[in-house]
Amino acid sequence: AMFKLWCLAEKDLLASNNSYRLRNTGQGLNRVQSAPAIGRAMHDILHRAQRKFGSWIGSSVVHLGDHNVPNALTFIDKYTQVPRILNPIVQVIEAIPRCAEQSHVMDMIVAAHGSVKDCQLDILQDFFKHAFDGSGADNFYDAGSCIDGRLTSAWNWCNKLDKKNYYPIFKLTGF
Repeated sequence: AMFKLWCLAEKDLLASNNSYRLRNTGQGLNRVQSAPAIGRAMHDILHRAQRKFGSWIGSSVVHLGDHNVPNALTFIDKYTQVPRILNPIVQVIEAIPRCAEQSHVMDMIVAAHGSVKDCQLDILQDFFKHAFDGSGADNFYDAGSCIDGRLTSAWNWCNKLDKKNYYPIFKLTGF
């Protein structure tokens, strides 16, 4: 799906009938341009996901060609960041049992969380509760719980990681 979205982004960016405006979006000067091809594809993906899961929490807005997501390239760039956000968290979750082989680490985990499994679940529960909750933006519409805003929320969760009670676990696993 990502390769298709890249191709559609290129189509939108290079379309001769799709001009752009150079505008200060609050994130610096950006080329603000509509992205109809990628917009249609994202709405198709979104509707398939909604049908598959039966319910949806938050807004279904897909920002494209506005001050939040100025153009198709910015949109694609944001979505290619998802693995960069998730992979370190997955690595921490997978490393916890290995770190807990050291008795002092196991003692710390048991004291704070009850067990290795509970520690992993505490981290994942907090991540899935707060990393997609609409936090990190100035207002609900601009990032709230729209599709793009969920990435803002994930970034916001990561930015507050050092204040979480499980932060030492992240440090011990090499985060």
